[in-house]
Amino acid sequence: MAKKKQGWQKPKVVFQPQTHKGLQQGIDLIVNAIVPTLGPFPRVVMYDPTVGATGRLPEILDDGGAIARRIIQIAGRDADVGAMIVRHLLWHLREEVGDGTATAAVLFRAIYHAGMRYVTAGGNAMRLRSYLEAGLRVILDELSGMTQHLEGKEALGQLAYSICYNAELGRLLGEIFDIIGEYGRLELRSSNSREMEREYVEGMYWEGGLLSRSMINNQERQRAELENPAILMTDLNIEDPRDLIPVLSFCIKLNLEGLVIIARKFSESAMALLLANKKQGRIKVDIVGAKTPGFAGDIQRAVLADLAVLTGGRFISQSAGESLRNITSENFGYARRVWVDMNNVGIIGGKGDPRALRKHIADMRELFKNTVDPAERDKLQKRIGQLMGGSATLWVGGVTKPELEFQKELAARTVSAMRGAMREGVVPGGGVALLACRPALRQRLTQSTDVDERAAYQILLDALDVPIRTLLHNAGREPGEVMADIETAGAGYGFDVKTGKIIKVSEAGIFDAAAVISAAIRGAVSTAALTLTTDVMVHRSNAPDAVNP
Repeated sequence: MAKKKQGWQKPKVVFQPQTHKGLQQGIDLIVNAIVPTLGPFPRVVMYDPTVGATGRLPEILDDGGAIARRIIQIAGRDADVGAMIVRHLLWHLREEVGDGTATAAVLFRAIYHAGMRYVTAGGNAMRLRSYLEAGLRVILDELSGMTQHLEGKEALGQLAYSICYNAELGRLLGEIFDIIGEYGRLELRSSNSREMEREYVEGMYWEGGLLSRSMINNQERQRAELENPAILMTDLNIEDPRDLIPVLSFCIKLNLEGLVIIARKFSESAMALLLANKKQGRIKVDIVGAKTPGFAGDIQRAVLADLAVLTGGRFISQSAGESLRNITSENFGYARRVWVDMNNVGIIGGKGDPRALRKHIADMRELFKNTVDPAERDKLQKRIGQLMGGSATLWVGGVTKPELEFQKELAARTVSAMRGAMREGVVPGGGVALLACRPALRQRLTQSTDVDERAAYQILLDALDVPIRTLLHNAGREPGEVMADIETAGAGYGFDVKTGKIIKVSEAGIFDAAAVISAAIRGAVSTAALTLTTDVMVHRSNAPDAVNP
């Protein structure tokens, strides 16, 4: 019966040479859309999100990952496969390191085209793939050997500029990261003005917020502030007011001046008990109720564990069957100061064991290094940054909504790449690091007598200067002439497209994040090598509304 549905077709099987022809068509189409964005003088891509709809403005994009992400499907089923291979490569790279997508795109295409010519002429695709991957290991080793770390706001600002090519954004991010460090908390928010501004937040803060405006004691800042308070942390829902009686008893027993109770939820009757005691002065302690940071589940428990180490307390866990009725003095943490507004809980000077805190942070950093999933890495980075105490807000402005979104996306991409650069170091920028890998490949080439191995090394040698040639072309320079001058100048020299001069890029402060360049070349080579071994494509049967080739 299924075969009688309107629009049904049998699965389509595509063989060589049509396979490579279709893949190449799709690869060229998507890479051509991304090539103009490489370098300090990029052209932008305008993306129209709707057809025939009103009220939605086109997007302005200069990020290869975002451009690729917007391309959902292209005409021609064979070409669509090639385009989706590039799309997956670039978006994965964008999520992993935040940048390097344009570099990866041009490297991938150069390697694939040269490899396809070799395979078409009779070369062995599987042997070529293995040698391309061997050459990749040589390149990664060379990049690792030239990696260095930067310190100070001037150097970090220059690094940020090398990523975003925006002088003001680069300057502000250099200052911010010099203060908050690579794990520090940085929020990007929309500004009402066109200018960029930064704001630093004292201490550490988590999303949470007051449970009642009646607890505000600083009307000017619209928040509750407590000096030297105790902190009681739980993921319980406090429904029965009687559960708070042991807590109030401990306030008297411990002679507390202030108490912050962080809980998932307070019932109206439980909140009324706290407010009544405060209003009538039955106890001298100032009590503030706040929402448990994070959402329910593992994330919430992880944040409570962080707060417990920071303040020296022990959180009361719902999953462990604990309750407020059997609390002990060990459940209370302490801090020099706590503030709570309607959205956040801030802690300044947590009084937990410093050695326990350092070990807790070290354990999370080790877990961060071994975590592959981008979402999990983001969560760990945020937790580490909160505990280390550096917090800042960058306000980004724009005249129009598309400009504002463009600037925020640029800032977010630069922040992500900056964090990776500060953790894993930098290499000479402007395409020079890739050029510096060629001598090691040339040595392998001269030592090899295997035809497929020599072909692989030659393909990589030719591909490594494609990024800098593309950068020069986008800046309106003649790549051939400039490359000859760079070769004459020697190792470590590149071309500053802003001044039009041959320079020692490291002395000029032009760097790329080592993690970005390594991820770009790794993704480009491994994906191109795999794609070259694709001989057959099988298209599944079309659904009635599918697009025919």
